[in-house]
Amino acid sequence: MTHGHSHATHVDLGDPQLDLGDPQLNERIGAGMEAVEEKLRSETDRGQDFLKEKVSHLSKAGGKRFRPMMALLASEYGAKPGCDEVIKSATVVEMVHVATLYHDDVMDEADRRRGVESANSRWNNSVAILAGDALLAHASRLMSQLDTHTVGHFADTFEELVTGQMRETIGAGEANPVEHYMAVIQEKTAVLIASAGYLGAYHSGASADHAAALYRIGGAIGMIFQIVDDVIDIFSDPKDSGKTPGTDLREGVFTLPVLYALEEEGEVGDQLRELLTGPLESDALVDRAIELLRQSGGRQRALEDINAYLRTVEEQLSVLPENSASQALRHLADYTVRRVG
Repeated sequence: MTHGHSHATHVDLGDPQLDLGDPQLNERIGAGMEAVEEKLRSETDRGQDFLKEKVSHLSKAGGKRFRPMMALLASEYGAKPGCDEVIKSATVVEMVHVATLYHDDVMDEADRRRGVESANSRWNNSVAILAGDALLAHASRLMSQLDTHTVGHFADTFEELVTGQMRETIGAGEANPVEHYMAVIQEKTAVLIASAGYLGAYHSGASADHAAALYRIGGAIGMIFQIVDDVIDIFSDPKDSGKTPGTDLREGVFTLPVLYALEEEGEVGDQLRELLTGPLESDALVDRAIELLRQSGGRQRALEDINAYLRTVEEQLSVLPENSASQALRHLADYTVRRVG
């Protein structure tokens, strides 16, 4: 993975209107999502006008709001699903996610984010960083209305997010590239989805064991999302995915299937190692790389990792009482994997 190009938080999490398989659950989660949206709006709409405008820029652009949904689903395992504390903690997680997008944009020097101009191209890097910081202030204020346990949990989560961003920026160095990449997506993407699962369960009154299982489920689903996205970027048919294949390769970002292919012995591995020394400038080179990647075992090995995370979801669900949220979490993980085709 090259300097200055991050990748792992920009995951397309599928359709937010996903049917969760149970009309009552759909209704509860839908109401919870609206409450989170309202809380996001009211909490970020404070302070000086110039600050409000900058802070609301990305959150108004919407997004999948997958993390609040994870928190709301996890709250189904406690006595108080979707209660006010759950809504607050779900909002905190989303605010932090949006704050990381602001900071990511600066590190990526990105021009677009969620279909709107990214914050740093609309203003400048300093403003984007300060807007991200303001969101962290808002998140802290909300956490102060919860409890110190939440603040402590969040401090660990945020430290992990920063570690992942830093790890990615510095690059693998002497470390094994696959292990480095897995650590980055664990720290940059999976940890916040895990945190959503944990906080939703904890604030609904779920037991410590159940909250821990939902933390692990959130993390595994986060890993699945990212690796699926990696596979789609290279191996999907643009007619199905609506994406131009090889976007990451063009930017010199080597994702999991590519890193596996680069480890291979033999002709295909040799040619890929020769070709993939940095960003690929031309369509012809991208097409050649994709052709070689298709001949490699990279996709298969990435799919094996995805299946291992699916097993983790199943194992952890077996710790939990079976309810309509269990079905929804299963459905969500399977739905993601089916996108690979």
